[in-house]
Amino acid sequence: MKTLKFKLYSHKRNRYLKRMINASGVIYNHCIALPSRYYKMWGKHLSCTKLQSHIAKLRKRNPSWQSVGSQAVQDICQRIEKAYQLFFKHNKKGVRPPGFKKVKKYKSFTLKQAGYKFLGGNRVKIGNRVYQFWKSTQIEGTVKTLTIKRTPLGELFMVVVVDDVVKREIKFETGKIAGFDFGLKTFLTCSDSSSIESPQFLKQSLNTIKKASKQHSKKLKGSSNRERARKNLVRKHEDVSLRRRDWFWKLAHELTNKFDVLCFETLNLKGMQRLWGRKISDLAFGEFLQILEWIAKKKGKQVIFIDQWYPSSKTCFNCEHVLESLDLSVREWRCPSCQSVNGRDENAAREYLCSWGNKNAGLGDVRRAVPAIAV
Repeated sequence: MKTLKFKLYSHKRNRYLKRMINASGVIYNHCIALPSRYYKMWGKHLSCTKLQSHIAKLRKRNPSWQSVGSQAVQDICQRIEKAYQLFFKHNKKGVRPPGFKKVKKYKSFTLKQAGYKFLGGNRVKIGNRVYQFWKSTQIEGTVKTLTIKRTPLGELFMVVVVDDVVKREIKFETGKIAGFDFGLKTFLTCSDSSSIESPQFLKQSLNTIKKASKQHSKKLKGSSNRERARKNLVRKHEDVSLRRRDWFWKLAHELTNKFDVLCFETLNLKGMQRLWGRKISDLAFGEFLQILEWIAKKKGKQVIFIDQWYPSSKTCFNCEHVLESLDLSVREWRCPSCQSVNGRDENAAREYLCSWGNKNAGLGDVRRAVPAIAV
């Protein structure tokens, strides 16, 4: 599967799509209320099939609901059912049931097999109206779903999921492999002793965002000045997100041009976010990996993930001695076996490379060959 995102042209007719999103929000809230009432009356969970049939009857009596395609309504019911199933399964872990959403903040609706048609060029027919979009890339493959998304600024985007049937062969052009360790002070530490620092875009713009947020909070609720201040605050956050994303794309292209195989550790990013909060959100390592995997797949390169519990930081790269414990504050440590001084991040990056190499035949003793391969 491949996901493509296109921006819709600004036009007066876009108000119909925004009305459809608002109507989808009303239907969503109604679908949230029905299972709750059903459970209070009968002590049972309302199944997705019964919910869909009931909403189908209500649509016939409500003209505004009829503007939303039947498949979009079915998708809403299916997403709510999926959220309830996750709640039933993981409620002891703190997972909450789906809740109500403000209609103005409702973001999207999704169409699957019907309700849309591509007319050639940059035109798409949704419902009974034709819309134009910025066709930044060709749509290749079978279209599975089409989603219309609304941003906090009111802009509309079209997200298309296609079945990517093209199978790309793995290309070994540079003959180089490398391991990378993610850190808080250094964004990436490579096994060839190089490091990549993160610009930390949120930290750079934090004072500007705080000022915009303060101006927004001072405005009278419901006033046009407050709406203007809200859009100004959203633009500040959007600017941070776009600059970070642009840097991720450039860095991903640079790494995939330099190496054929890239090894990373599987990280518990949600757990790290609970510990370090805004720092992890600013680094956005998960978003970078998604972009890197996309580009690597397109270029025929490999991204390998090492087991989360592999003791990379505690294993000496030179003699394979494993420490019993290593505090997170310790950035360098001396091996009690071979007396070599190991940098925490650099040693972990080399261990990721060795862990992958030891599982693949034909590479010989990777631990001895790392300096020659990675440079």
